[in-house]
Amino acid sequence: MPARKAKIDLSHRPRLADLHPLLAPSPALLEARAATPRVTAAKDLKDRRGYAEDFLGGFKVPWPTVEQRLASDVQTQKNGGERLDYTHFSVTMSRARRLALYVGANIDGAQHVDVARSNDTWAYDGRLPTEAQVGEDLYAGNGLDRGHLVRRQDPNWGDEAKIANFDTFHFTNCSPQMSGFNQKTWLELEDYILDNTQRWKARATVFTGPVFGDDDRVYRGVKIPKAFWKVVAYLSDDGKPSASAYMIDQSRELGQLDLMFGQLRTYQRSVIQIERLTGIRFANLADYDGFSNEERATGTRIEALIQGPDDIRL
Repeated sequence: MPARKAKIDLSHRPRLADLHPLLAPSPALLEARAATPRVTAAKDLKDRRGYAEDFLGGFKVPWPTVEQRLASDVQTQKNGGERLDYTHFSVTMSRARRLALYVGANIDGAQHVDVARSNDTWAYDGRLPTEAQVGEDLYAGNGLDRGHLVRRQDPNWGDEAKIANFDTFHFTNCSPQMSGFNQKTWLELEDYILDNTQRWKARATVFTGPVFGDDDRVYRGVKIPKAFWKVVAYLSDDGKPSASAYMIDQSRELGQLDLMFGQLRTYQRSVIQIERLTGIRFANLADYDGFSNEERATGTRIEALIQGPDDIRL
């Protein structure tokens, strides 16, 4: 069955951001460079337990791995470890891009705690050199958002909810996103996952990351990802292991010389497609994904445009 796609009207696209290189540093950028960077000391993070592969009970979901070609790009900590553990989530960093290759969070809807958002202060992780992390210099005085990869609310559950909320504000969990990235359908997808875990007092494991390309646009010395993906593992209503995958693509907009940004497109895709696109392996999650199984059976790529919650298949 051919991929299902919808025609998109690009005739009325509002200008949301302009990333043309600056001829001179802006006052905001100069101020950001002059400010003393906030760093969370390694000793203050050493007891974080991080992502748990047995979080879904008998449905074990191992931490993702990378293809051999990407192995040398995995950033190691000062103590030699490769995975940065936080409260209820973890991060694997890219050495070359200084951004996360992928993140993974455990969500417990039965123990969710609403943590009020206050003054957002982002920090470097002291377990890595600051120069190994893209920081405030990239975001000062422009239309780029400091985009959470692990969504701020997702790990906020149990007695450690406030610590988890604090942990999400590390640059290791941040990726440059255009101001229009958090658009309607991607937010609806994130809300759908979180709301359903709370409604059914259920658990889910969510992996998220950027799509890196050699030809990504360079801005202030940082390559801006063209797209972002999400892979979700959970137990279905009948208790069976299940998985699904999604991607939001802004490559067409990033390719425009004048960077005119319109509505971004969110697709449901197969776990297999995300693996092929990123070089990241999600153990056997593809075996529990309907789109992946359909692609194996038909030999054709399956994708579905998400225009609202009714289009999300879990």
